[in-house]
Amino acid sequence: MDGLGTVLAFDFGTKRIGVAVGEMMLGQARALATIHHEANEARFAAIEKLIAEWQPARLVVGLPLSVDGEAHDMTARAERFARQLEGRFKLPVALVDERFSSTDAEARLAEKGQGWKQRKETLDAEAAATILQGFFDSRPQ
Repeated sequence: MDGLGTVLAFDFGTKRIGVAVGEMMLGQARALATIHHEANEARFAAIEKLIAEWQPARLVVGLPLSVDGEAHDMTARAERFARQLEGRFKLPVALVDERFSSTDAEARLAEKGQGWKQRKETLDAEAAATILQGFFDSRPQ
């Protein structure tokens, strides 16, 4: 894996998609945006704008699994979303286990003193940052 370039990460959901950004060389992720569209074309149009702006070298998608690591309905949906990203944008896509990413993200936002309503607005993007940080942390040094 190349150690350079920007990475965009996605926390896929049926109602919202959280997005995070980071640089491979720095290995630090930060929350970027939440896509609130439910229609596929609107979602991909928003993603296309982010890709045009950030020019990522690769993409990361959180892979939802049950607590015991088993696949479920959302696993297949996230895998399909990852394939669509790869096909549309011709970028490599990595799938990363996202178990507990939302829980971790919510705890971090609460530590920052954000109330529930404020946390709800930023939770998906923060979960994407957790997923991306996990991707960076799992890379061989």
